[in-house]
Amino acid sequence: MNMNLTDAEWKIIAKLWENEPMTIMQLTASFKGETDWSKSTVITLLKRMTEKKAIYYVQDGRTKRYYSLVKKTAAAAAETKTFLDKIYNGSIGMMLSAMVEQEQLSKEDIDELYAILKKAGEKND
Repeated sequence: MNMNLTDAEWKIIAKLWENEPMTIMQLTASFKGETDWSKSTVITLLKRMTEKKAIYYVQDGRTKRYYSLVKKTAAAAAETKTFLDKIYNGSIGMMLSAMVEQEQLSKEDIDELYAILKKAGEKND
């Protein structure tokens, strides 16, 4: 699954994951103070996302109620793979090495990584 969502589209789908279904008016209102998007901007984003099959809507009289078509975990996994492939040639080791070299990992991050790797190792035994 590769949806190629823009940053703006990610913001829309994140709102839907939090509280679907949502109408155009609800989505527009939910971004007040966060973005300067007008109702027409939200409509344009929703149309593009519908064409990408990331979301769908159900017509309820004159109102459209929007839903996500993809699960958050599946979208995150696909985005992570795309990022790793594009930036680190698919290598999580190269990414972690870069983070270590740039001192971007806190003690808590390192402890969390140890726990994740231990769990992964147990699954492979």
